[in-house]
Order: sequence, then C-alpha cells, then structure tokens
Amino acid sequence: MPASFSAGPRRVLLVEDERGLVLTLTDRLTSEGYEVVAAGDGPSALARAAAEAFDIILLDIMLPGASGLDVCRDLRQRGVQTR
Repeated sequence: MPASFSAGPRRVLLVEDERGLVLTLTDRLTSEGYEVVAAGDGPSALARAAAEAFDIILLDIMLPGASGLDVCRDLRQRGVQTR
C-alpha cells in the first residue's frame, strides 16, 4: 500500500444519485476493503469532501444540484485533495 494511504481502510466518497448503483458499488467496494461514504447530490458531495479526508472520490457526472464536473472543479478550487 502506498505511503499516502492511511493504515486503516481506504476511504471512498461515492457520489451517485441512483440508489441501486450506490448499493451495488458500496457492496463491491466494501468487500474489497474500502470504507464507503455516499452522497446523492452535488451540494452534499461538496460538504462531505470539504469536511472529511478521502483516498478517492468517485463522481457521477449527472447529479442533482450540481454536476460531477462542477463538484470536481469546486473541490479543486477550494484546495480539497484526495490522498
């Protein structure tokens, strides 16, 4: 595991508004050892990513409230980085 990852489970922010896909991806990622936090819209994703540290952020492009591209741009402008 790269030194930039925490010693515990790697954290994933999954940003997806389709509930079935969230459940499927969460199940699969959890079985691979990831800790998954889900957000269902752009504003929630921005709030979670700004308040917590994640190793990776998986963004859907078409989201309620703000597109995934908008979320990515706003996070980068705020200096939010994944590990």
